[in-house]
Amino acid sequence: MNWQDQFHLIGPALALFIGAGVVLAADITRPGRVPVWGLTLIAIAIAGLYTLWHSVTGTRGAAFDGAIVVDDFSIFFAFVIVTTAAAVTLASRDWAVTFDQTPEFFALLLVSAGAMLVLAQSVDLIMIFIALETTSIAQFVMAGIARDDRGSEAGLKYLLTGAVAAAVLLYGFVFLWGLAGTTELAGIAAFVAQGDEALRLPLMLAFVLVAAGFGFKMAIVPFHAWVPDVYQGAPIPVASFLSVASKAAGFAVVLRVFYVGLGGGGTFIADDWAIMFGVFAAASMLFGNLGALLQTNVKRLLGYSSIAQAGNIAVGLAAVAAGSTLGPSGVLFFIGTYVATNLGAFLTVLVVSQRLGSDELSAYAGLIRRSPVAASILALCLLSLTGIPPTAGFIAKVYVFNAAVRTDEMWLVALVAIAVVNTAISAYYYLRWVRTMILDAPADESSFAPSYAAQAALAAAAIGVIFVGLIPTPLMAAAQRAAEVLQ
Repeated sequence: MNWQDQFHLIGPALALFIGAGVVLAADITRPGRVPVWGLTLIAIAIAGLYTLWHSVTGTRGAAFDGAIVVDDFSIFFAFVIVTTAAAVTLASRDWAVTFDQTPEFFALLLVSAGAMLVLAQSVDLIMIFIALETTSIAQFVMAGIARDDRGSEAGLKYLLTGAVAAAVLLYGFVFLWGLAGTTELAGIAAFVAQGDEALRLPLMLAFVLVAAGFGFKMAIVPFHAWVPDVYQGAPIPVASFLSVASKAAGFAVVLRVFYVGLGGGGTFIADDWAIMFGVFAAASMLFGNLGALLQTNVKRLLGYSSIAQAGNIAVGLAAVAAGSTLGPSGVLFFIGTYVATNLGAFLTVLVVSQRLGSDELSAYAGLIRRSPVAASILALCLLSLTGIPPTAGFIAKVYVFNAAVRTDEMWLVALVAIAVVNTAISAYYYLRWVRTMILDAPADESSFAPSYAAQAALAAAAIGVIFVGLIPTPLMAAAQRAAEVLQ
């Protein structure tokens, strides 16, 4: 394969990287006179169209000596990441007008998203680590880009915990390379398939270290400590991007490494990492939901909610290891619905925070009278996060919990029971927020509406929540096609 064909396969990521360079160059050469917001949207649109071209034309193949592959799985996550970046950029227009580091923010957003696209395509440990650290470094800077006290604290905490997670992950990769003699996931899978009980302990040590490193990106317990503080201290556009795109990329690479590299449910160590992810799932749901009950700041509340939702997705990972054929597609389907649901919630908080100047739950009192559009979309997204029909969140939970139950493993049935109890717990703080918006009296009767750009992003999220809730088949089919690549 010549170099043009290889770069064609990573075209969407290249479009984002080049877009980041154009944004910075435009600001340097013509500061304040070039609409960097528009340039960012153009770069994202090109990446989206390039991904669509790959999908429609059936472009598939490996590049860079097999380290990167374009398949249905990577295309699925490319759509997730590009959609997230587009929605965050649209909703950030008003916020960016008053922000001093606007060009830097959008350039970092494009770099981070581009590295995530490469991460979803990577099938080699070295390429996975390079892509993961590229997106992480951009996110570290984004978290502290506001340069105020809370932002600096958020950026520092994110940087320090991320550095430790990267070191732990690299140790895990070194163990896998030392055991298997290769960094290619296919080669590691062949080694594990031929392994015996004598290799159980070193392989367990390797995948525990790898899970710890990736657990930081997925925001699962006990690797979650950074989430509430970073979500609260970082600008809301950054928190919304981290809550969806970063989590999606984390679960994408975990599925690649564990399902492909460690053999899914068909190897002698599958039960070990199934139980590991089961424990992570239960702990994440319990800690996330109980932590959210105590919050009065909506950004921290959504941070703990994000931890709990990661636990729900991890139920699907446990089912994958236990041999469920629905497990991989369940994880992908949940992530697809989570994009619309969590983005809608975070971007509504961005709009309201700009108008009210507060992130406290009490500031949302009577929001339905002041901004019916924002309140209605936020209420819809909160109902979806709870898992109430006919929203996308309900279908997602049914899908992933069903994948676990159908394995006939009693401990997975017990895990689903824990998940159902946690769904009831989450209903308290989600519906409390809805009640505050609808029933409480507002402190100020003045009305406001989101900008047209923000309305477009919020409307897209709301349509996604309703459409998938009523007609889930298209997203299910896409998730199943993507999951088949991993088998």
